Amino acid sequence: MTKQSVFFKWFFLGIGFLFLYIPILSLIVFSFNDSALASSWSGFSLRWYKSLFEDQALLSAAWLSLKIAVLTATAAVFIGTWAGYVLVRKGHFKGIGLYIGMLNAPLVIPDVILGISLLLMIVEIRNITGFPASNGIFTIWLGHVTLCVAYVSVVIASRVRELDRSLEEAALDLGATPLKVFFSITLPLIAPALVAAWLLAFTLSLDDVVIASFLNGPGFTTLPIEVFSRVRLGIKPEVNALATLFIVLVGVFVIIANRLQTGTTKNENSIDLRS
Repeated sequence: MTKQSVFFKWFFLGIGFLFLYIPILSLIVFSFNDSALASSWSGFSLRWYKSLFEDQALLSAAWLSLKIAVLTATAAVFIGTWAGYVLVRKGHFKGIGLYIGMLNAPLVIPDVILGISLLLMIVEIRNITGFPASNGIFTIWLGHVTLCVAYVSVVIASRVRELDRSLEEAALDLGATPLKVFFSITLPLIAPALVAAWLLAFTLSLDDVVIASFLNGPGFTTLPIEVFSRVRLGIKPEVNALATLFIVLVGVFVIIANRLQTGTTKNENSIDLRS
């Protein structure tokens, strides 16, 4: 590879990273701006973080979104892991076409259509059973799980497809049950994918506006809806402060996920050497 090609490779890579991260860095920097105007810097200040912790509506929306995102990610990983594992390990079975279509449908259906469909379903269930009594955390959580399971299953299926089946077959030959093999061998090996899928589902839930706007009820306003409603009056610096805290939180999760992935890769390499 010539010096010129190396230069252009790093040049365009740098341009791509700048395009991605300059807006995020700008948001973090201006969260410490003393001025209320995002177009001018007037000095370093923590006033907007103090103002953030006095904004009960924004904090309540953020806390609600965090709770729903954690519950959604956990449920989606639990369901999506089994769905992705069945998709890869169980081969062709009767109705697999319908199974794949239903599993992947949320990936291609617009969020508006998905939100309306879920709302109509919940209304019909309420008319028949009386549950849920009103839209709130449960209905938003149900919609987000429906969306996120499809993404989680794709991530898990990709990871399971890369595994060496000889490890599982050897355990089965030694007398382990399929369930024991899954929890003792398969699950530890796909742990990085589980963490990545959890983070993806967490982000999708935390970021959703459309589905939550159909399924929320009075007193259950998520953070994206609250921020979106304030955009018409102009973004206040408190939102920048809150976004900075979320960036730090997600950054910690990503670092933990990378460490887990590195540890699992070392374990796989040691297993290969022993075999």
